[in-house]
Formats: sequence, C-alpha cells, structure tokens
Amino acid sequence: MKSVGIIIPAYNEEDRIVDTLKAVKSIAGIDKIIVVNDGSSDNTAELARAEGVFLLDIKQNCGKGGAMNAALPHIDTDIIVFLDADLGESAKQADLLIKPVMDGKADLCIAAFPPPRKKGGLGLVKGTAARALAKAGNMKSTAPLSGQRAMTRAVLQAVTPFNEGYGVELGMSIIALKNGFRIMEVPTTMSHKETGRDYKGFVHRGKQFVDVLKVLAGLRRKNI
Repeated sequence: MKSVGIIIPAYNEEDRIVDTLKAVKSIAGIDKIIVVNDGSSDNTAELARAEGVFLLDIKQNCGKGGAMNAALPHIDTDIIVFLDADLGESAKQADLLIKPVMDGKADLCIAAFPPPRKKGGLGLVKGTAARALAKAGNMKSTAPLSGQRAMTRAVLQAVTPFNEGYGVELGMSIIALKNGFRIMEVPTTMSHKETGRDYKGFVHRGKQFVDVLKVLAGLRRKNI
C-alpha cells in the first residue's frame, strides 16, 4: 500500500483548522499530516499542535507557495495531498482525490468545487488560468486554481519548488502537463470561505490575478 501524506498551509485559520484536521484524521490510510503555520497572529498553531499533527511553525508570513515549499523537506510519502486549512468538515472528501492516484488512474488529481453560494468575481482570474491550461496541454479545466490536490512523488519532484503566491496551483498544473503527467479533476462538494463582491474580495482577486500573470510570465521566460 502506498503511503499518503497531507500538507495543510494555514494562515489565521483558528476558526476552522480544528474541524479541518478532525475531518482529515477520519480518512483511512493517512500516514502523515503536516500543518504549516504561515506566520499566523491568532491561535492556529496552538490548535493544530493540540490535534497531534506535525507542525511547522513559520514566524513570518511567506504566502501559500512559500508555506508549501517549507514543507518539502518533511515530505516522505508516496502520495502527497495539499489541502486548504479552511475546508472544515468537507476536508474528508480528500479521499476522492487520493483514490485515482492510488489506483494509478491519475498522476495529479484536483478537486472541483460546486458553484459558489454567493457572487464572487467576474471570472477574469479563473478564465485566464483555464485558457493557459488549454494552451499548455489541451486541458479543459473547471477548477484551474483549486488548492485541493493529490499527486505522486514524481509529480511533486517535477513541479517544485513552487511559485510563491496565489499562482502556485496554475504553475503546478502547467509544469505537470508539459511533463506529460495525467491530470484529473474530480467533482466534490467541498466548501471553504468565499470572497464576495466587496472591497476585500476584489483586493484578494486582484492580488491573485497579478500572481497568475507573474507565473505565466515566469514560465514563458523558462520556455515552459
């Protein structure tokens, strides 16, 4: 049986980290759980430590990609799963991502979420990412920016180090496609905190869009 490790970057997620970890721990066959506390100013680290998981406590916030990179020296499993810290109880659906990789049907498996419950952005960031994947590997993607991913060790080695920032998932997928890995999107009913059409939401999506453009520009410079 292949070993499975789950890595959860977390920044100020004290409201949901416990529910997320309890859900993950309920999945059969998980060998290692790593929480990377990315410079949180709340009780995220203390709550994760109390759940008995392996905790990497970064004192200064370095962003999602940076937190994922920090975990790399500690990953020693055959299958690697990255999950967001705010999934809560829905994190137990990570098993839907693990199974296709475990069974050899996919090298990288990505969770597709149901439609958002409230209006978000105008689709610019997601559309840009989806078009980039179509160009990179003729992939029709409905979840190009989903952070819920299971992969083989070969994929992990090919796509790391990760891009720092919100473009980490897009960069990962493009490099995986260029290396000939099989990517599968799996429908789930996972849910997490949603950003709306307010100032905070548009600021978040603006930063995300800039990071996506930076990733695409960086890959072009490398001829990827």
